[in-house]
Amino acid sequence: MSALPLRRPPATNEDPTPATVDAALLAHLSAQFAATAADHDRSGAFPHPNFAALQSHGLVGLVAPAAHGGGGATLATARRVIAAVARGEPATALILTMTYLQHHALARSDSRWPPHLRERVLRSAVERGALINALRVEPALGSPARGGLPATVARREGSGWKIDGHKLYTTGIEGLSWLAVWARTDEAAPRTGVFLVPRDAPGVRVIASWDHLGLRASGSHEVVFENVAIELDHAVDLRAPADWAPDAGSQTDIDAHATQQAWMTVLLGSLYDAVAQAARDWLAGFLNTRAPGSLGAPLASLPRVQEHVGEIEALLRTNRVLLDDATRAVDQGRAQPATDSGLLKYTVTTNAIRVVELALQLSGNHGLTRQNPLERHYRDVLCSRIHTPQNDAILVAAGKRALLSAGAAA
Repeated sequence: MSALPLRRPPATNEDPTPATVDAALLAHLSAQFAATAADHDRSGAFPHPNFAALQSHGLVGLVAPAAHGGGGATLATARRVIAAVARGEPATALILTMTYLQHHALARSDSRWPPHLRERVLRSAVERGALINALRVEPALGSPARGGLPATVARREGSGWKIDGHKLYTTGIEGLSWLAVWARTDEAAPRTGVFLVPRDAPGVRVIASWDHLGLRASGSHEVVFENVAIELDHAVDLRAPADWAPDAGSQTDIDAHATQQAWMTVLLGSLYDAVAQAARDWLAGFLNTRAPGSLGAPLASLPRVQEHVGEIEALLRTNRVLLDDATRAVDQGRAQPATDSGLLKYTVTTNAIRVVELALQLSGNHGLTRQNPLERHYRDVLCSRIHTPQNDAILVAAGKRALLSAGAAA
């Protein structure tokens, strides 16, 4: 199939019109990635061919600002791409999601990164397909979202920094070019923040430990930093620990954090919803062709089966409406409270898991057979629970807000 490039209508003012992506291209990529998804799942190999295909169509730099050569895509366009990729091979979609989230953060006018480093990272994505992800989770700390100081330490040495530490779940590490490392300084009053480390810097060592139930091709291995030297200005965003709280800073800072959270939950929600859609598609084909001798007709003719498929459709429709609404709000500049973004993730991922569970219930042993994709979809969709924010934190925050609101009203 010939390349179908990004489409960008002519700009009518100083702000370039965001790029859009051809639907036929997305359908083609979904089918292409689905054809090798089982191979990547079995081997756990990084999906290099998938990213070569994405880069050939300009999709790695899709979210990067037009000023840096990128597509300047809206959340709606980024969501369509992530959903299409995930419908074919969700580990590829997860790695791409992490890069999109970093590019969106860098595109904000309030980014604290030095302009020349923003330019370098974004240009490398557009021109070379360079991927970036944040490395935050540690063996002792867990997720920084739960609080606490990282054990990864950056110390001033000469005209730069030296970094030592150990990170877990570094999604996409085998294909990354840039590592946004969460660390603390060794100062008397430690600052915490992001240090930009080139993936090929001496002292960066990967421990190939990722052997997971689902998203096996994401390559979320461990990374050890041993005396890794970076330049002084690669400490791209350092703050006092208290200044990293979601409600710290000005209202502009709070709104920016909420918008970043909304991007994350919409893209992750779209990814796992797409896995559920792929499960529904396989199930529909199975039910229409499976005709037991005792029935003399396809399983799709049974009212009980039709009822359960109707439940699947209801769950997927709910997801679509919620994701559409949240996407529209973000792209129209309406701030979304972080609590609402958390509830979106909780509802969409819970529905997605339920869809695949119903598909397994209707398909029986066929759905659990390794030669069929449904058991892989189930393993992949279960991974939705582990992304920040986790369900317990989401529900506690929502419950606390509801109770405080009710108490104030009383």
